Amino acid sequence: MPIQAPQWTDYLNCPVCCREFGAPPRSPISLGCGHTLCRHCLKHLHRKQCPFDQTVIQVEAEELVVNTALLQLAGYTPPAQPYHPPCIQALPELDRQSYDAIVRCMEHLAVFLKYCGNANSTGSSRLSRPMQRKLVTLLQCAMTDEEGRGRAARAARSLGERTVTELILQHQNPQQLSANLWAAVRARGCQFLGPAMQEEVLKLVLLALEDGSALSRKVLVMFVVQRLEPHFPQASKTSIGHVVQLLYRASCFKVSKRECDSSLMQLKEEFRTYESLRREHDAQIVQIATEAGLRIAPDQWSALLYGDTAHKSHMQSIIDKLQTPQSFAQSVQELFIALQRTGDPAQLVLMSGHLDRLAGIDASPDARSPSWQQLAEIMTSLKEVVSGLIHYLQNATGRDSNHNPRPPTQERVPEPSTSKSI
Repeated sequence: MPIQAPQWTDYLNCPVCCREFGAPPRSPISLGCGHTLCRHCLKHLHRKQCPFDQTVIQVEAEELVVNTALLQLAGYTPPAQPYHPPCIQALPELDRQSYDAIVRCMEHLAVFLKYCGNANSTGSSRLSRPMQRKLVTLLQCAMTDEEGRGRAARAARSLGERTVTELILQHQNPQQLSANLWAAVRARGCQFLGPAMQEEVLKLVLLALEDGSALSRKVLVMFVVQRLEPHFPQASKTSIGHVVQLLYRASCFKVSKRECDSSLMQLKEEFRTYESLRREHDAQIVQIATEAGLRIAPDQWSALLYGDTAHKSHMQSIIDKLQTPQSFAQSVQELFIALQRTGDPAQLVLMSGHLDRLAGIDASPDARSPSWQQLAEIMTSLKEVVSGLIHYLQNATGRDSNHNPRPPTQERVPEPSTSKSI
């Protein structure tokens, strides 16, 4: 199979004219809504609004600055000093310095994405696709726009949280991951019988209850066992009962208690299709894994629950939905517990202050945008955290640093000799 193109390459062309971003008039201009157009297409809009989501462009044309981070991805070297539009020129000196620091951090992050997010990167240092997607989202934020700055802060938080997840995954023993997961499931009185058998059990539960019938647990279990035995002789009342318990934990049933008799179980109306029942079933297993301190990548989840890799997006959507405002801080604690077990040879504990800053960002879209100084601190922390992840991935393989150097973190980022100037 051909190697799939890196995620970020899809964003190197203007989505209106489909031409590659580059020197004027094709310079990329990011809007407050998060979409990016070339300056030529932006000048020729019929209305002063984004052509994709119709968000009104509040900023005047001269305030819209070139996205030098995206230009880095296209192979151009950014100017020595960031351009200051009138709105930045009017700021106090400290805020102008913060703006410059933000732009430089964005350019550094673009370098990380360019050299650690392409198909030619070595396996040790290549950023995962979730990291690539989140970096692209951040790099398209318009920093001169208040809405864009708020969007950038939330994107930085999301990137920080994903970085912690990646590091936790690196500190788990893949050989023990499956055993630990199913042990956690069994500890809660539930069971997973393998992808094929579990699917059949769920379909039989649905067959028995999709018409709104109410059955006792014993009758439901016997129905499933009898239908299942010809194809799966190992099916037992105990194992099927544990699968039913998993659905019960997921609140899929409406239970009616009866005096001196077994309670009746009825599938809730919203779970009377296989897709909805299966999603709730999968979400419950992910929740159990989270409670047990396990972090499992979407492709691993797909293999564990379905026996293939075709359900990565499905599992990623479940993982995202289960995230809470407290999830980031909890993940940071889990990471440092894991580091205590390994002795932390990479000294990742030094990132604790940066991670705390990112975890403290309000993820609500209605949250107030950060000040210039706050955003500069956020972006600096994010740069250090992403750099720490890449450095860890490189060193984890024991490669010689001359063959796999750490991305630079000094103020000016050296570009290859083939890069173009703007």
